[in-house]
Amino acid sequence: MGWVLLTLGVAFGSAIVPLVNAELFVIGLCASQHSVHWLWLGGAVAVGQIAGKLLYYLAARGSIRLPKVLHDRLHRERPLTPRRVRWQLRTKVIRSKIEALRERCQRHPHWMTGTYGVSSLVGLPPFMATSVLAGMVRMRLSTFVAAGLAGRWVRFSLLAASPALFAGWLH
Repeated sequence: MGWVLLTLGVAFGSAIVPLVNAELFVIGLCASQHSVHWLWLGGAVAVGQIAGKLLYYLAARGSIRLPKVLHDRLHRERPLTPRRVRWQLRTKVIRSKIEALRERCQRHPHWMTGTYGVSSLVGLPPFMATSVLAGMVRMRLSTFVAAGLAGRWVRFSLLAASPALFAGWLH
């Protein structure tokens, strides 16, 4: 039970701080600890990841407000320097594509559900980005949680089972 709770905490942390890698943690844990069932680990990671991504979803939806320090930093007026102008020109195409994608997702909510579901399972497009986009297009909370939990549980359960599968192939 202790390993499952630790996995839940690591998964929550990896959902908030992208530098923490839940995949490596799960593979390392399963390779060293054979007493923990892979379905329990998959479920713990799924719950932790969705709980963490829920914060991004709610912030993008506008349901929770960023801390004042972050909000002020993101929305303050900055002087236009030559470097900043170059950066704006370079990212103009990317920003227009993101805006077009957001509008398309709002027009076709089932398309967003499918994209988010695939992202939760495969990781492409990046799960963090689709979590934020789901909040921006106001995907239903129940759909966000259900699709995310299902995809993450399958992904991490298979990942947790993989060291045992490979060990069986080698012998």
